[in-house]
Amino acid sequence: MTPHPQQAALAHSLRDPESFWSGHAERLHWHQNPSRALTRQTKTLPSGVQHEHWSWFPDGEISTTYNCVDRHVHNGRGDQVAIIWESPVTQTTEKYTYKKLLDEVEVLAGVLREEGVRKGDVVIIYMPMIPAALIAALAITRLGAIHAAVFGGFAAQSLAQRIEAARPRVIMTASCGIEGAKGPISYRPLVEGAVAASTYKPSKVIVWQRDQLRWNNPDKLGGQRNWQRLVKSARMRGVRASPVPVKSTDGLYIIYTSGTTGLPKGVLREAGGHAVGLELSIRSLFNIKGPGDVMFCASDIGWVVGHSYILYAPLLVGATTVLFEGKPIGTPDAGTFWRIVEKHNVNTLFTAPTAMRAIRKEDNNNHLFKEVGERNGLKSLRALFLAGERSEPSIVRAYQDLLSQYAAPGAVVVDNWWSSESGSPITGLALNSHAAIASQLPAETNKPLPTRPGSAGLPMPGFDVRIVDDEGAEVPAGTMGNIVMAPPLAPTAFTSLFQDEERFYRGYLKRFNGKWVDTGDAGLIDEDGYVHIMSRSDDIINVAAHRFSTGTIEQAILTHPTISEASVVGIPDAIKGHLPFAFIHLHNQTEPLPAKAPKKLFEEVNELVRTQIGAIASLGGIIQGRGMIPKTRSGKTLRRVLRELVENGVVGKFDEGVSVPPTVEDGEVVEVARQRVREYFGVKGVKAKL
Repeated sequence: MTPHPQQAALAHSLRDPESFWSGHAERLHWHQNPSRALTRQTKTLPSGVQHEHWSWFPDGEISTTYNCVDRHVHNGRGDQVAIIWESPVTQTTEKYTYKKLLDEVEVLAGVLREEGVRKGDVVIIYMPMIPAALIAALAITRLGAIHAAVFGGFAAQSLAQRIEAARPRVIMTASCGIEGAKGPISYRPLVEGAVAASTYKPSKVIVWQRDQLRWNNPDKLGGQRNWQRLVKSARMRGVRASPVPVKSTDGLYIIYTSGTTGLPKGVLREAGGHAVGLELSIRSLFNIKGPGDVMFCASDIGWVVGHSYILYAPLLVGATTVLFEGKPIGTPDAGTFWRIVEKHNVNTLFTAPTAMRAIRKEDNNNHLFKEVGERNGLKSLRALFLAGERSEPSIVRAYQDLLSQYAAPGAVVVDNWWSSESGSPITGLALNSHAAIASQLPAETNKPLPTRPGSAGLPMPGFDVRIVDDEGAEVPAGTMGNIVMAPPLAPTAFTSLFQDEERFYRGYLKRFNGKWVDTGDAGLIDEDGYVHIMSRSDDIINVAAHRFSTGTIEQAILTHPTISEASVVGIPDAIKGHLPFAFIHLHNQTEPLPAKAPKKLFEEVNELVRTQIGAIASLGGIIQGRGMIPKTRSGKTLRRVLRELVENGVVGKFDEGVSVPPTVEDGEVVEVARQRVREYFGVKGVKAKL
């Protein structure tokens, strides 16, 4: 049986990565052409550990900004729209052509050069979803510097951690963000608080002044500068910067992701592989091929999805990207996404299942969707892509039915799975499989493989996905296990962590002795090769597509003076997927306590979490008591056991068995926790223990 083009492309990429990726690299402009696609070598760490390392296009030199902006202008497409900014929270729509974008990027890069930014320097972007944020990233990259975008909603302490880790020369920020109906939120106390808390002090803070709330009287002694004034001055003086090519293996950006220790990990994206792999993924998986195509990625540039599919991928192919400042509901209602699709003839919408749950809850009869659909406003929409967490089958089926009625012929819902580490989807269903293969196949073979609700599709080129047991041995199809990948990973994926090779090895290679890259996810691959992502195998909580480590939240909780110990797990939530849920021990507890923490304590602890991490990490509940946090003999908290107890408690299955490992120090502790969960969820007649 002839394989589907997506399967054929995957097979080619794994069998002969050299020819596969060299062919796709030719679609980009290289300042120095690479002599080969892939090299492998053994890397020796300071600890003496050796492991396989790989490099993509190692002797090539490239400018990502040139490929995203300059070359389209030079090829006569300067009047094509590059960015559409839709901001319902400010009632603003703006369009930037590639020519206008190039002008803005050249001048801002000149400003940054005058402010001391050089090739290899790090610049933090801490901004809302406004065009200046994208222009900043492209200007930083233009100088051969490295940007580290931090989600604008993060608290000062989280930003301070990233300042400490990245040691940026400059922070680029704005006077405020606008959180839906809440109105403007000042960034000044967050940025100044973060700089004050960090032992490392950036030399400059460049502030984009927004009309909704200004950053009055910038502190010149503190290096604070007015962004617009700097740009105006540079433009008057003719200050501009040309693109600075970097080695393919040089860093393009750092994105910080939660680590299980509570300290963020800096995933380092390399320039050459990123551009080649991302350019292919948007043409093949998302079917955004170039001028005339419109991509609407409803994410944030603080997350990898925003980096890849708001900023870089659409611009690499010369398409139009929609930059959205708002929420899926409440700005002004649950029809916002659909009206943007209609207004701008969007071809592909990419968002999180959380957003679709919220929309479905707010518009439970799909009235707003149908209102746009019935006036043919969705006929441009070819696909709805979902990622960031597992998409439950009911969501996929519901929107597939709606797309079939109102969107473009053959429009599909595509669940896909990936991570900050991978840089692009590891699995999915390619809408334009022919983009990934050289051979000419009949047109009818270019239809995507059928959707399988509950699955995240098949592996994409370059990702060799396997399921293994805890010893690293592959398991039969349909068997649940650890999801791993065989190195080398596809070119968009990381090859290291920023200035932390040891942690890269410990976190991703050590568990399986370098044979597999550990994704930290658990699931299965069915008989047809579809990958099903079932859960995290580590202790990361996914809240509305935002990943938080339990360690970070526990650290915040433990700053409360009455709490001596805390363990955080995820509790299912109908809108956000999961919410953090805490088990706490109190100092000097001598009296039996009710399982549910009193309202005052709950509010105090939640305020600590909101202040130190951000409002999105707010707790869904607290159980208090003693002797209820199970541990292994080596002292590791068995969060998975607590998570299973809570998940069972949510549905009233209090006596359901849980997976208690043989290494548990005291099995009776699990039963204490079970009783506390039973009491918390309101079952009468159960006497809880301390």
